[in-house]
Amino acid sequence: MFHVALYEPEIPPNTGNIIRLCANTGSTLHLIHPLGFSLDEKQVRRAGLDYHDMACVTEHVDYAAFGKTLPSSRILACSTRGKVNYAEVEYQPGDVLLFGPETRGLPQQQLDALPDEQLLRIPMVPGNRSLNLSNAVAVILYEAWRQQGFSGS
Repeated sequence: MFHVALYEPEIPPNTGNIIRLCANTGSTLHLIHPLGFSLDEKQVRRAGLDYHDMACVTEHVDYAAFGKTLPSSRILACSTRGKVNYAEVEYQPGDVLLFGPETRGLPQQQLDALPDEQLLRIPMVPGNRSLNLSNAVAVILYEAWRQQGFSGS
């Protein structure tokens, strides 16, 4: 129903948690290389537990290759530099929820390539930097799925 795309993720347990999240929501996970770890790492396996076999995970050599796989899908990028509150978006089946690496977020070039209404942010109290990646994915993915009536559950 939805696609979650992680651009150059760096922290194995976050990706493991997101694998589990995608399995439980029926979402497809796209991992855009280079990754900061191997998918065989113990921390990924531990966080994903036995869900890795139930999740649809696709790897892409780079962002350009990823873009060719879903050319007609709307990309919604989550960033602390986003313009739109994630809860104000009308999500559609097939949407791509794009997240950047934990330590630096999405490159400005990728954000500039999208219209402002596709740049999402999660509200936080002033002065805070960001949420944990797997928490941010969960917040937005569950809102998108909620809007679809949790179809498939």
